[in-house]
Amino acid sequence: MPRIQQLPDHLINQIAAGEVVERPASALKELLENSLDAGSLNLSIELLAGGTKLIKVIDDGCGIAKDELPLALHRHATSKIRDLDDLQKVATLGFRGEGLASIASVSRLTLSSREQGSDYAWRVDADNGHVSEPEPTSLSQGSTIEIHELYYQVPARRKFLKSESTEFAHCSDMVQRLALANPGVQFTLSHNGRAQLRLLAGDLAKRAAAILGDEFVASGVQVDEGISGLRGENQSGLRLWGITGSPTLGKSSRDAQYFFVNGRFVKDKVVQHALREAYRDVLHHDKHAAYCLFLELDPEGVDVNVHPTKIEVRFRESQAIYRFMLTSLKKALAGTRAGTVPAGIDPETGEIAAPDSSVMAPAPAMTPKNYAEMAYKQGNFQPQPRVQAPMAFYDTMFADLKREPGEASNVGWAPVPTPSLSNDTQERKFAPAVPAGALLPAAAIASSTAPSRASDSETVPPLGFALGQLHGIYILAQNAEGLIVIDMHAAHERVVYEQLKNALDLQQMPTQPLLIPHVFAADKHDVATVEDHAETLAAIGFEISVQSPTQLAIRSLPMLLKDANPIELAQAVLKDIRMVGASEVLAGKQNELLATMACHGSVRANRSLTITEMNALLRQMEATERSGQCNHGRPTWFRMTLNELDKMFMRGQ
Repeated sequence: MPRIQQLPDHLINQIAAGEVVERPASALKELLENSLDAGSLNLSIELLAGGTKLIKVIDDGCGIAKDELPLALHRHATSKIRDLDDLQKVATLGFRGEGLASIASVSRLTLSSREQGSDYAWRVDADNGHVSEPEPTSLSQGSTIEIHELYYQVPARRKFLKSESTEFAHCSDMVQRLALANPGVQFTLSHNGRAQLRLLAGDLAKRAAAILGDEFVASGVQVDEGISGLRGENQSGLRLWGITGSPTLGKSSRDAQYFFVNGRFVKDKVVQHALREAYRDVLHHDKHAAYCLFLELDPEGVDVNVHPTKIEVRFRESQAIYRFMLTSLKKALAGTRAGTVPAGIDPETGEIAAPDSSVMAPAPAMTPKNYAEMAYKQGNFQPQPRVQAPMAFYDTMFADLKREPGEASNVGWAPVPTPSLSNDTQERKFAPAVPAGALLPAAAIASSTAPSRASDSETVPPLGFALGQLHGIYILAQNAEGLIVIDMHAAHERVVYEQLKNALDLQQMPTQPLLIPHVFAADKHDVATVEDHAETLAAIGFEISVQSPTQLAIRSLPMLLKDANPIELAQAVLKDIRMVGASEVLAGKQNELLATMACHGSVRANRSLTITEMNALLRQMEATERSGQCNHGRPTWFRMTLNELDKMFMRGQ
């Protein structure tokens, strides 16, 4: 049997290279992180053959002293940590000291550097792990490192590399990630002697526009939320800031998802789950959110030493991080209301403006700040607290929207909620509904002339005033900028959905007892669901009893859905509870259940509405959170500016 023996350093470096240097992009990442840790403000990257022939990085950082150059290429030699305490609070991108040693063991490497304040530059060469003595060279302040023929002595590893274009694409992605995390640093990338990327130093808005596109920045939602320390006053707090994409502009892939923890690009299950949950009922199921977000916390609260590539992290307080992220993102996305045009888009022309430096401030130092004063200084991104109009208004509005043709309409009121929020959410108070005359008298809506081009936009609501219906599906409205098209079912579905969530959050789900119970035939699964989950049904406003082994009786419904088809609604709710389980419904899946209820309780297509009813729905949309999308992530409205219409008809050309 073979005896246990210690491996030579050269073989150890080869093994480490298999974990750290997976491909040219991995080697480039190690070099760039070292340059950024050295305080570089200008980085120049040159690649040949996708990085397999040459990777060259030139920086203007603090440089390396002559005596430390050979040591920099030895395994576990680093200037970034000294003891176990430093390892538990890593604040730099690199810290293990094995990246350069691993790269040098599988390539021909040249390291040249001139330390800040030194009169001379020095150079060392490494070939297959053997390091030469320092020699004088010519170089301005900073360091230059060249990697020639990656894996040239390990042909088996080279066989696993992809094509030249594929390897370059991975290198380019790596540069873009680091560039987003460091918008104040200039990056220049060339491949095979041709310039491919040049990113000038600036702020996050300009850097994100250069990488993710102007549309992402212009239509994106600014996030800037913070809380104090998790364990007391002595611990630094949390801050989540950056730009998260508009739900309407979902992507077909996850390529536009960038999340950074203390400046380090990571892929974490806790983070990804919080982001999915935040977008769950505003993003279409076929789409993925785009975002560029930064989480800042005390380095002691996150362990970055859990994966060789450092792309995975472990949070000390993962549940607190999850709740903080979910709350912050939902608050930001709640401001995506119908009629709200992002600050980066011209409301009259619909064109995307150049990124404004004031849209996103640069990242501050890792120190606690007065987040209450910092958060949401940009008024265009400020979400409003969730409000709920009086129940009397809902009774009037929903009854009228469900009325039969020929019946008189009672809708002449628009809710103007004026919440008074105390520390206890159970004590929310709301002002009574007031006539829509605050905007325009309800009686005059149908006969009033829609605003002209010269109208003062301040006197016209964001969604304007209704003109009519199209095929019983869409509402056409006119505002100061042009034409608004609203999907009336999708819009009403979101309004009902948010009202149901409000009622459930306040534990005040009003119910409507039925004078005559609705009895319907049910299979054994529905009967078992009613018997097992009576409390769950009661919490969401249902009272359903078992009449016989094959029959159920509906005795009460949620007040907001009293005009819906009770049997269809009950069957859909029972199916949802059976699929996700009662505990899941109340713990995390309740919104899916409420979405089903809202869908069945919303006005249907081909339902003829009066102008007064249409305007009542428009005003509700303007006052409802997330009303830019329905519960399934589809857009509820679109806007066509007068300029766009003029171009279609070639006016002025």
